[in-house]
Amino acid sequence: MANLRDIRRRIKSVKNTAQITKAMQLVAASKMKKAQDQATAGRSYADLLNKVLNNLKEQTSAEDHPLLREKSEGGDLVILITTDKGLCGPLNTNLLRLVTEKVSKDATFITIGSKGRQAMARLKRNILADFTVKDPVSFAETKPVSEFVMERFLAGDYGRVQVAFTNFVNTIRQEPHIETLLPISPIELGKKKGFEGMGGDASHAAEGPGYSGYLFEPTTREVLDTVVPQYVGYQLYQMVLESRASEHSARMVAMKAATDNAKQMIKDLTLEYNKQRQASITAELLEITTAMRALE
Repeated sequence: MANLRDIRRRIKSVKNTAQITKAMQLVAASKMKKAQDQATAGRSYADLLNKVLNNLKEQTSAEDHPLLREKSEGGDLVILITTDKGLCGPLNTNLLRLVTEKVSKDATFITIGSKGRQAMARLKRNILADFTVKDPVSFAETKPVSEFVMERFLAGDYGRVQVAFTNFVNTIRQEPHIETLLPISPIELGKKKGFEGMGGDASHAAEGPGYSGYLFEPTTREVLDTVVPQYVGYQLYQMVLESRASEHSARMVAMKAATDNAKQMIKDLTLEYNKQRQASITAELLEITTAMRALE
């Protein structure tokens, strides 16, 4: 059984830990609000691009633009978006588990985030490139990634480009997901419906009024040369935003749970300390009483 000095030391240590986790919780909460606002603000534009591109794809043929063509040759290129830091609960673990289960072992990876790079290196997977994206996320930082994967896809090095990311649903719910970026396919981000229909039939994504009957000026190819790269770049940017909002939300929840656990541990240790102190005082009183009676 630990003595009173050991219990006091443990109480002090846990109090210091609670102060640290509380500070990290407040920092994560501040970043979480900004990241969530940034992610939700871009969803409407990402959804509009998605609907427009899929409608344009229906009105054109795959030969009109190389990024629309499905390839039977070439391996898979996977963009893995993880966090740079830990202490965010099972966020990275869930995503990496999904990647190991769903992605071929022969796939090549582009990593965004040190946790993904370390995991793929540990698993001895082929890493083509690693990119760093600061916080808050800017489109200028993700644009080189989209340009790089488009170059490799157009060069014929890979037949498909996928993105593994964590989609933000709400503060306490984030879900890992793998979505095909190239060739163009429907993407619906931020839908609170268990991701039903993500990556499904393009016709469903293009339903609704106002998304048909486009006229191409000056030519179909020139319009697609502008719109398609913009679509790919912004969809990747939105996925990074979703991942960053998920990261700060998960870290805030994890740090709150750690702080609550530390407070409960302090209560338990304080109770144990008081019990042992009371027992020690009672033992001393018994010794004094016994000694006094022996002297009578």
